[in-house]
Order: sequence, then C-alpha cells, then structure tokens
Amino acid sequence: MSRYLTITIASLSSLLIASSAYGGAFAVREQSSWYQGLSFAGNATHSKSLSSMYWNPATMTGHEGWQGETSQTVVFPNATVSLDVATIDLIGIPIVDVPYSSGDIGVDAWVPASYSTWQANDRVTLGVSTNAPFGFETKPRIEWAGQTYARSSRVLTVNVTPMASVKLTEKFSVGAGVQVEYIQVRLKSAAGVPPIVPKAPTVELRGEDNNLGVGATLGALFRPWEGTQFGIGYRSPIEHNLKGRLVVGGDPPLPIRATIVMPETVTVSFQQELTEEWRGMGTFEWTHWSRFGTFPVFNLQGQMVADLPFQYNDGYFLSLGTEYDFHQRVTGRFGLAYEWSPIDEHNRTPRLPDSNRFWLSAGLSYFHNEWIEVDVGYSHLFPESSNININPAHPAYEGITIQGPVKNTHVDIVSVGGRLKF
Repeated sequence: MSRYLTITIASLSSLLIASSAYGGAFAVREQSSWYQGLSFAGNATHSKSLSSMYWNPATMTGHEGWQGETSQTVVFPNATVSLDVATIDLIGIPIVDVPYSSGDIGVDAWVPASYSTWQANDRVTLGVSTNAPFGFETKPRIEWAGQTYARSSRVLTVNVTPMASVKLTEKFSVGAGVQVEYIQVRLKSAAGVPPIVPKAPTVELRGEDNNLGVGATLGALFRPWEGTQFGIGYRSPIEHNLKGRLVVGGDPPLPIRATIVMPETVTVSFQQELTEEWRGMGTFEWTHWSRFGTFPVFNLQGQMVADLPFQYNDGYFLSLGTEYDFHQRVTGRFGLAYEWSPIDEHNRTPRLPDSNRFWLSAGLSYFHNEWIEVDVGYSHLFPESSNININPAHPAYEGITIQGPVKNTHVDIVSVGGRLKF
C-alpha cells in the first residue's frame, strides 16, 4: 500500500502536465480567437486584437481610448492509451481482469480569456488580462490496467495580470506587468489493481495555492519602418506553494505540501505588410521546461513523503501565418505551426500522453462598425504517434512496468471572441 501511495503522490507531476496537452506540457496556448486562426503566428506583435498583450505587454501601445475583448475557446481532444504490457512488481506478475485500454481520456474543455486597455495619454497605455494559462482535464475509464496511475485528473488556474506600456519613440515601445495566479489540483487514482486488490479503493489527492503565486511579464515592440514589426515577450516563472490532502478510501486524510515552479516562456514574433491588404507573420516560442527536475513532497511535519520527478526537455513552438483583408469589414487568416513537446518516451506517463504535433488553423474577423468587432478561429491538431515505456528503472515507478502505444488521434479547437471600443 505504501508503494501505491508513493506512485499516487508522484503522479501529481503528471497531473500538472496533463492539464494542457494542447500547448506543450501544461501551458494552455488557446488565449485568443484572433490568433487561433493564425496558429498564433505574430502573437507578440501589435494588431487590432488586444490579446497580444498576453504574450507581449508592449503591444498595448496604439490601442486608443478604452477597449475590451473576450475570447471563449472550446477544445475537443481525443486520446487513448492502449497498453501492451502491464505488471505491478519486480516479479513481473501481469495485471489481469481489467481492460488494457484507457478508453478516450480526453475531456472537452472551455478556456476563457479577457482583456482591457485604456490609453492614459499619447505615450502610456494601461491594461489588465484575465486568463487560464494552465488547466485541463483527463479521465480514463475507472477500471483499467493503468488505474493506479490515473482514474481522473483536473487542474484549474486563474491568472490576473495588470500591466502598462510606454511608447518611448515612434519606433520603440516597452511594457511590463505583474502576474497573480491561483492554482487548484485534483487527482484520483486506484490503490491497486485486480487480482491483488479486487475492489481497489480510490486514492484522491487535492492541492491548491492559497497564498497565490506572483510573477512578471515584460515585452518590447520595434517598428523599424512602415509596415514592419518585431516583438518579444517574456512571462516569468511562478512559484506555487501547494497545500492539500491525500485520502485513501475511507481512511483519514494525510495533509501534504509541495512547492512547484512553473517555467518561464519567451515569445519572439514578426509581422510584415506585403500589400495594403495582405500581411505575413511568424512566431518562435521557447519554454524553459528543462528547469523541471525533481520536487519533494512533504507532510506537515516536514518529513519528505515522495519525490516528483519531471526531468523534461525544453519546449519549442514555430508558426507562420497570413492575413488578407477581403473587405473593409472582413479579414481572413490562415496559419501553420509545429510544436516540439518537452515530453518524450523517457518521461511520458499514462497521465501525460503528450507528443509533438502539427497545427493547421483558419479564422475570420468581422468589423461590424467602429466599436464592435467579432473573431472566430479554428485549429485542427495532428499529434505524432508515441509510446509509453515505464519500466523498473523509471525514476517515478519503482518495480512497475507499463508499455504500449498512445493513440492521440486528433484535437479540434473552436474559438469565438469579440471587442468593444469606446
């Protein structure tokens, strides 16, 4: 039983990652209906959309008066873990009497985002954004060969970032902001599998950061000549001190705590006017996932209960997109992207069947009048085939073997947003 508790606590690391298998590790990328249609190409440069301030606060410069924007995105994932081998100890006793397939672990998710800016004067613009930068849900069938690792997973975050931008010259602007973030984690697993535990009780782990995590965001925007933009944005690491409990069946809860640090992200974008109606743009993003090593978990007496082994690689994202003004009221856009996941066969778990993926996106904006605009965006993701290869030498699962393919068949993302200008 103690080994199962260690596995369950170690799964907290996988839970955080499974929260957003659609933005590279657990970073939810879907923060903008406008840029959804571009596969997020050019998202750190200035456009009619306020949402670029999420990646680069300097892009607020140029938004006149008061403006507000909302983005509502729904993600439709589909993924199945189909195990070939599943054993529970060094002797190699196979797991029996339960399906070796997880079924579809994807859970449809809603990702909201909102933005607001106010032009204080000709040079200074103030703004605030509200986002869910981390958060998703996976849910395999209750009884399956991997039930000691995953019965359900859920993460919820809320990030509020007040920020300001300053136009230093006609060609150069800078911006900065303070991130305030809340996180809540919920994990359910089983304390065993048949035939060792015929009716395995549920092991539930809950944790949240009651003190809120604090970080920074910085950015710069450069317009060397008319029609050309270069932008760079930085979102800092955020430390979360989680407190929660671990409950096995009807046993009394065990209070636990853990400190985790979300990785920093750097986004670099360009935008180029090709004609008066046609624009091209691109983005490269780096996320410092390799800072995720191993984090200890303690009880309230300060005794270490388990380690959270991550050992991830850095994550990378590259996209190219284009926009065309078909009419003064209608703009269409298209984008392609490729994402290198920080997860590979050496650190992939049943809670995180994440892999490299190709993006294909399209979108449309309708400018009803001078103060109402509507955006729609759609993306179809093509995940690459991948495998889970947990064996007795794996740092997280002593004496356990789980091996088999992951069928990440597809992900569909639909986003609708709009802006009001005063």
